[in-house]
Amino acid sequence: MKRRSLLIGAGALALGQGLTGCRASTTALRVQYLQNSMPVQLVQRFEQQLTSPINLDFIPIGQLATLFEQLQQWHQTPIQATRTFWQPLPRSPQHPADLVTLGDYWLKPAIQQQLIQPLPLEQSQGWQRLAPRWQQLVRRNPQGEPDLNGEIWAAPYRWGTLALVYQVEAFERLGWTPTQWSDLNRPEVQQQLSLPDDARVVIGLALKQLGRSINTPTPPSSLAAQLRQLHQQVKFYSSDAYLQPLLLKDTWLAVGWSTDILPVLESDRRFAAVIPSEGTVLTADLWVHPTGSSSTTNGLSPSTSIASEWIEFCWSEAAALELSLLSAGLSPALTSASSQLPTSLQANSLKRPEDTVLQQSEFLQPLSRAATERYQRLWSAIRQETAG
Repeated sequence: MKRRSLLIGAGALALGQGLTGCRASTTALRVQYLQNSMPVQLVQRFEQQLTSPINLDFIPIGQLATLFEQLQQWHQTPIQATRTFWQPLPRSPQHPADLVTLGDYWLKPAIQQQLIQPLPLEQSQGWQRLAPRWQQLVRRNPQGEPDLNGEIWAAPYRWGTLALVYQVEAFERLGWTPTQWSDLNRPEVQQQLSLPDDARVVIGLALKQLGRSINTPTPPSSLAAQLRQLHQQVKFYSSDAYLQPLLLKDTWLAVGWSTDILPVLESDRRFAAVIPSEGTVLTADLWVHPTGSSSTTNGLSPSTSIASEWIEFCWSEAAALELSLLSAGLSPALTSASSQLPTSLQANSLKRPEDTVLQQSEFLQPLSRAATERYQRLWSAIRQETAG
């Protein structure tokens, strides 16, 4: 799965080629993060509140998949080994960064491949304030499986959802607007749909249409027919450009991540979006600590590590609110009651869905190898039916 921010407008907040605070200090915090997931104002405010000189080096990377590949590259032995297909990342350090953005989808393989280390955040005030949903997401056993008693392998700092986005004018002509996942299968939109090119996501949509959990371990008997019907509606699949056909008016409707969709809606009134009331797929951006990073020698202590200070800062009430206002996602540390939030957040149902919608929404959880193979065989068979 590749999730990234597309079509970054001139007013979009980004750290450009990286933000470096240059002080007379031998201590540094090196971070590689998903571009546009962290407002520049937060990094600047964090630097201002530090009590001792720290060199901050924040490097934006365009795709979550690229960040995962960077973790793998750092883990190669030796580090200087000749690479036949890895392309050098912009300003990528030779040694691992202290913190890296990881999508929740990649947490299990990152743990399995020993690319990251647990974070000792048990005593963190920010961690203790997080809702159980967020704590459960990142507590894993050594195999990367969810475990309520497992170690803390990541720190969630931003989240979003899977949503429907559509051409307003096209649906005005049709006389209706999409509001439910079942609308993807209506005959009026056949061959007018673009979807992420990801089996788990598309199968998850089909399972939601059947009223099932997206993490159902065994494909129900009705899934093949439902998946086939959905596949017949699709004109384009793409891992990282599923919005492009919609923006070019090659399709009328797309399914994508709210963190990609919101910047488009802010700059183009030709499109609108909705999160279906029956629930959706959740996604989260996580801070992880790469194996072999420079802070490993002294350990990542919540009381002494600058990396831990940064995580704690991200979970502070002020930073959580600022991130939620200035980025296309919402902070998991945002706990204020709906009536106490700024009007711009209260009114934005795409960024902050109703509680009833969230109660029916799920993260894509790891499936067993057998379940994954069953779903992959089904998906491949249906794709091959119309191949060529």
